[in-house]
Amino acid sequence: MSAADDRALRALVGGVLWPGFLGRTVPDWLRREFDEGLAGVVLFAHNLHAEGGLRSDEGASRNRMSLAADLRSIRPSLLVGIDEEGGNVTRVDAAAGSTLPGAAQLGFLDDLAVTEAVGQHLADRSLAVGANAVLGPVADVNTDPRNPVIGVRSFGETPELVGRHAVAALRGIQSAGAAACVKHFPGHGDTHLDSHHAAPALTIGIDELERVHLPPFRAAIDAGVDMVMTAHIVVPAWGDAPATLNPVALGHLRGMGFDGVIVTDALDMAAVRETVGAGPGAVQALLAGADLLCISNPRNLGAAAAPDQDVRDFREVQQAIFDALDDGTLPVDVLERAAGRVRTLADSVGRSAAGDRMPLDAPLVARGAITVDGAVPATPGPRTVLDVRGRSTLAVDSDRDYVEATLAAGGTVLRGDAAVPGSGALVVLVDAVGAPGPQVERVANIARMRPDAIVVNAGMPSAVLPLSTLHLRAASRVAAEAASALLDTGAPA
Repeated sequence: MSAADDRALRALVGGVLWPGFLGRTVPDWLRREFDEGLAGVVLFAHNLHAEGGLRSDEGASRNRMSLAADLRSIRPSLLVGIDEEGGNVTRVDAAAGSTLPGAAQLGFLDDLAVTEAVGQHLADRSLAVGANAVLGPVADVNTDPRNPVIGVRSFGETPELVGRHAVAALRGIQSAGAAACVKHFPGHGDTHLDSHHAAPALTIGIDELERVHLPPFRAAIDAGVDMVMTAHIVVPAWGDAPATLNPVALGHLRGMGFDGVIVTDALDMAAVRETVGAGPGAVQALLAGADLLCISNPRNLGAAAAPDQDVRDFREVQQAIFDALDDGTLPVDVLERAAGRVRTLADSVGRSAAGDRMPLDAPLVARGAITVDGAVPATPGPRTVLDVRGRSTLAVDSDRDYVEATLAAGGTVLRGDAAVPGSGALVVLVDAVGAPGPQVERVANIARMRPDAIVVNAGMPSAVLPLSTLHLRAASRVAAEAASALLDTGAPA
């Protein structure tokens, strides 16, 4: 008898799978898998918001409440994940932009009570839409200014700073009744490639990895974090396989004292999908020591996605595991250990939740995280915003741009290579000026034509640019609102 026909084995396989799904209601195929033991799901923006970029109105809120109630009614121990970091990365507020500070803002202010309060709010918002596992905080130490996928999602550039804020954030999340998941082990901060699109490798030595990038994960483990997410990055000293598929890497994580759930980053990311493939990658991840397989965001393929992409992605991984059980590649006891860890976590989430909530003034935090280079004259709206940023990483999961609209304050938004207007209030929006590159060159060219223009940098702070600059440390609604208010009144050097 094939594993696919064995109810007990089907339940074990389901117990390690964490798919995404299409639509804003639970589809029938997913309900059948829940009945057979599926561990849970991961929610994305398209599950929570109407198509076409509609605002988060009362109807959308009712839909999210209905989805949350539906998920909770299916099985009390369902594990439902969501990428909710504040700042740039939000699913709950994807339609209008996050109103919570992000990691770089929090690291700059370096107030652990504020970071813990943000963690509580992230958990509360996640639980309100039915998610009891927050895929955060980010524990990556951002040491490469070219980093296209971490940047302002990191608390900072030193292991001490990142470690203490990762711990504060996870304590806030877990005290509010959700599981926290630090990511991306062993550290995605020293890469200049995005694993959504390529397979990055850490070129640093193992000593530097141990000294700079692993300490925040050790701190999180010591603080009792529930989950650790792996990165699809290669550490040459540990072999050619990316950490997600690498028994040396995941063995090192266990050797650091972590006995919770190891969850993979999404298996549809190019670093896995375009190398070994999502199905074989799933089997390799289990053999390497992973417990829970994050399968995909079925919308990541964009226009190339099939109407049933969620089912296709799920079946590809599920069938690969059935086949590996049938041919003996995957021992049953490996699956039992992984599913057991996931089940233990799912059964315990929220049991130690505290009732008290810490105070948080998010707009004040966003304003406090803004620094100014050069005097910024009062520039009340409407304003022309010239957005010269590149495309967002797939981690952002939103095609709506609330930052540029907020900064324009009813004015015009221009993008890319649009002509520079010769007069009127002009704001140049950037997010990658921490190292030489196209955005730095574009700002220099604009400065020669419009020395009165003002730069708003939503990315990491840079060397001094030739124009007055506001450094926001986030591309979020609350950061943009704080910047717009500063532009209204002006700011001294």
